[in-house]
Amino acid sequence: MSESPGVAPLTVLGPDHGGGRLADVLPSALAVLGVPGSADPLGLVPALAGVRRVAVLLVDGLGWYQLPTAAPYAPTLAGLAATVARPLIAGFPSTTPTSLVSLGTGVAPGAHGVLGFTVRVPGTDRVLTHTDWAADPSPLTWQPVTTQLERARAAGVAVTVVSRPEFGGSGLTVAANRGGDFRGAAGGEAVAAAMLAALATGGGPTLVSGYHADLDRYGHVYGVDSEPWRVAATEVDTLLARLVDGLPPDAALLVTADHGQLDVPAAHRFDLDTDPRLRTGLRLVAGEARVRYLHVKPGAVDDVLAAWSEVLGDAARVRTRDEAVATGWFGPVPEEHLGRIGDVVVTCNDTYAVMASRTERPMASKLVAYHGSDTAAELTVPLLVVRG
Repeated sequence: MSESPGVAPLTVLGPDHGGGRLADVLPSALAVLGVPGSADPLGLVPALAGVRRVAVLLVDGLGWYQLPTAAPYAPTLAGLAATVARPLIAGFPSTTPTSLVSLGTGVAPGAHGVLGFTVRVPGTDRVLTHTDWAADPSPLTWQPVTTQLERARAAGVAVTVVSRPEFGGSGLTVAANRGGDFRGAAGGEAVAAAMLAALATGGGPTLVSGYHADLDRYGHVYGVDSEPWRVAATEVDTLLARLVDGLPPDAALLVTADHGQLDVPAAHRFDLDTDPRLRTGLRLVAGEARVRYLHVKPGAVDDVLAAWSEVLGDAARVRTRDEAVATGWFGPVPEEHLGRIGDVVVTCNDTYAVMASRTERPMASKLVAYHGSDTAAELTVPLLVVRG
């Protein structure tokens, strides 16, 4: 690969690690397209001089550390990884909703407020699952930051979003991608066709944002480098080849991801629903298996900290909300977003995870691969830059 993060996959990273961020991708793309006031944190403008159309494809689950694993089944991806790839840091938690909104807004999670896969709605006992979110709470208030797509459209750029049909109008789509015309496309071939069609429409500045989910899905269900995962990697390669071959001469393709994945062995799984020591003092639990947000009963913070620290030991770091925010991973967190983070934050190390076998969706504890924490394998994602 053209550049290496230089750390072992299970190394815990800090927020100051590396250079570029996933949140930098669209600001730099807008700078390439000449949108006024757009910074170019990734330095794409010199390399993409003359480009008037930019396609950004996010491949769910295609972490930097998965590129060598996918290479035997994805020759186009392997060739691009060897020549035009650089690592980015997705952000924390390293999970799809958080990363999609960081990409779409160009800001850190604390500012946009989509602070995990599931979070507590402050002032209630409701846990919001961002991937199953419709209109309550309103995505316009829950995620208050102007998106980069809105900025592009206001500057006269034609903006299109290509994603699975069922995601059209969802809370997460509105939070991350408002400002773009939505086109539903299921499967790699349909995504490629819709993205290329949108790139070819009109002669002015154009931005197309695409999303492909299958690699992540098969990694979760069967594990990284399982046979179904390899088939999904081949399908990603077909999608990439179609996009690269079809790029107009004045276009560029940026390919990135929202996170990587780690297989979690059975011996590394704790279950908060079957261990009474982990239930004592809790009001509700949010987050996901690799990063837990614990909302506790009044006066129970110290007891919960002690119990979880004792049970998990070196498998996780158990911190108060203030300590977790002070790490800097969330960026500045306004007061109205603080309640979405647990009173206690549990961040798993190595390949450990904390399941909730009875209170979360039945499949959640039966998956093979997970993500969400702050290891290099989960946080580091590629950026591939291809000119037409």
